[in-house]
Amino acid sequence: MVNIKGWSNDEIARKIAIDIPDGSYVNLGIGLPELVAANIPEGKEIIFHTENGLLGVGPPPPPGQEDDELINAGKKPVTAIPGACFFHHADSFAMIRGGHIDYCVLGAFQVSESGDLANWSTGELNAIPAVGGAMDLVAGVPNIFIIMQHITKTGQPKIVRQCTYPLTGRQVVKTIYTNLAVIDVTPHGLEVREIHSGMDRETLQNLTEASLSFRS
Repeated sequence: MVNIKGWSNDEIARKIAIDIPDGSYVNLGIGLPELVAANIPEGKEIIFHTENGLLGVGPPPPPGQEDDELINAGKKPVTAIPGACFFHHADSFAMIRGGHIDYCVLGAFQVSESGDLANWSTGELNAIPAVGGAMDLVAGVPNIFIIMQHITKTGQPKIVRQCTYPLTGRQVVKTIYTNLAVIDVTPHGLEVREIHSGMDRETLQNLTEASLSFRS
């Protein structure tokens, strides 16, 4: 197995933050996606949405100033920016299902070459169901970005020809951001837009089950 660390999680998140247009309404998944909020370039305004009922999510509060009634969908304490609004859980999902959220950043177990996403279950018999709002998000948000490690801890590809885990959505992913590359899902397949400086094309392809093409 190739031992290449690649970009750090914050470096990956910063690439996503740069790619999200100014003024966008954005939902962030739990875990790695939350790092995007801390890496927004200075001067860019992004309005963050959380499906439990807040538009205008601010940064985490200082230690000791947490409010147990002000949390995100991952139950982590947050703040609210000036002008933020609170609403019912059902209204929050109406925003998602109605196409009013511009971008969503999620983690993934697998992404297929056609942009299928599997990110809620590995299909194991004793696995805890954890779909959350992911299926609504991939169905209602037009731009789905994925942040993840390129391979599993055991060296298995996470970018595959066809997902073997239960699907969250079909043909929903627009761009995959990993520690080794930035890959766009196009009508012609997976196209590598950027590759880590310590990685060559042949090695990246060997770590990817799906076929890759590379921008010149």
